[in-house]
Formats: sequence, C-alpha cells, structure tokens
Amino acid sequence: MLPTSSPQIHQNGSLNTRDAARHTAGSKRYKYLRRLLHFRQMDFEFAIWQMFYLFTSPQKVYRNFQYRKQTKDQWARDDPAFLVLLSIWLCVSTVGFGLVLEMGFVETLKLLLWVVFIDCIGVGLLISTLMWFVTNKYLQKHPSRDYDVEWAYAFDVHLNAFYPLLVILHFLQLFFINHVVVINADWFLGYFVGNTLWLVAISYYIYITFLGYNALPFLKNTVVLLYPFAVLGLLYVLSISLGWNFTKGLCWFYKHRVQ
Repeated sequence: MLPTSSPQIHQNGSLNTRDAARHTAGSKRYKYLRRLLHFRQMDFEFAIWQMFYLFTSPQKVYRNFQYRKQTKDQWARDDPAFLVLLSIWLCVSTVGFGLVLEMGFVETLKLLLWVVFIDCIGVGLLISTLMWFVTNKYLQKHPSRDYDVEWAYAFDVHLNAFYPLLVILHFLQLFFINHVVVINADWFLGYFVGNTLWLVAISYYIYITFLGYNALPFLKNTVVLLYPFAVLGLLYVLSISLGWNFTKGLCWFYKHRVQ
C-alpha cells in the first residue's frame, strides 16, 4: 500500500521537527519490532517475490529499496516478513542437516541454536557493522550526516545476500551429501561438485552485497566490493587441485560443535 502523505521538507533539504522525530532510527526500529508481533500486517507475498528475484534478478529487489526511500524516506525494510521467512528457511534446513548427519534430537537442537544465534545473527551483526562503518567512512562521495548508510540497511543487504547462500549450502547441498554424488567423501567428483556449490553460493553473496551498496547514489567506488571474487576464484582452483573438501569440513564442524 502506498503512503498517503510524504514528509515535509524545508528548502534547505532538512525535515521539519515533527517529521524528523518520526524518521529517527529509534522510531523506525520501534515500528519494525511492533510489526514483528503482528503477522497479519506482514506482506509475505512480497517477501516471497523478493526471495525469488534474489536468485533470478537481484537488481529488481534493490530497485524496490530505492522506491521505498522515495516514498517512506528510508532505505531499510519496514516489514519483517522477509526476516520471518528467512528464519523458517534456516530452521528447516538446519533440521535437515541434523537428519542427514544422523544427529539426535538434542544434538539437532544445539545445532539449530548455534546456526540461528551465531552463524546468522551473530555473524550478520558483525558483517553489517563492518560494512556500515567501511561504507560511511571510506566510500561516501561527500561525507554528511544527511547522507549515510543506515545500519538497518546494511543488515538488510546481509540478509539479502545470505538467503541464496543459505538455500544452496543448507538445502540443495543436502541432496548431495550422502546421495547422488556423495560430496562428503574424498573423491574428485565429490569435492568438485561440493566446492562448486560453495563457489556459486559465495559468489551470490558477494554480488548481491555489491548490488546493495551500488544502489546507494551517495556512495563511490563500490566496485571494490567485487574484489573478493579474485580471492574466491583462487581458493576454488586451489581446492580442486589439492583435493580440499569444504563440505566434508562443514559436516565435521557441525558434528564437532554439538558434541
């Protein structure tokens, strides 16, 4: 639903006192958390649309972020539906990992808690904070308080990039660990397929992260966010040449962390 009114802006480009109070980080956070408790207010259909296009055409997702900035004066999501669906994906795929690795109920529960609170939330907070600091410190065209990367937007960029990685490594990969190719084994086809899945998943993460910050008109030199592709390509070639099996390492790590 489109907003019926827009914030009033003075000639110098600043919001008036009333609108400024409504657009503070605390106010936006309060509205977001409040909607998290009301499922009927969440637009799950649109969140599913975003998840689909993050695989097929992630540029369309960020065009919608630009539209939100124009209509609601914020870059970050104001609807937690995407986060809720991502959490469901995370829980279901982690339980699937527990079944594939033949873990018991308690071990699977430990793995689920670790993946949710450490791998997703903890690492997500760390990466988002790092990117928020780097982009505001080094990539702004004209440093100003009026134009800065919202921390909530940095976290949204991480969630967008994390979703394809989650589906590939935590869902699609499950069908290959003990079946089809058996990538959890020390043979060429196994680690070739497994490491290729890792390559595709991390490539999605890097590219979608780049698109997220490249969509902000007040940032410069965002192409540097694509530089990790060189390191990723080198690691992939080395892993195939030396027989490193990333999936086997992940399975060992998952089992070790719940013991």
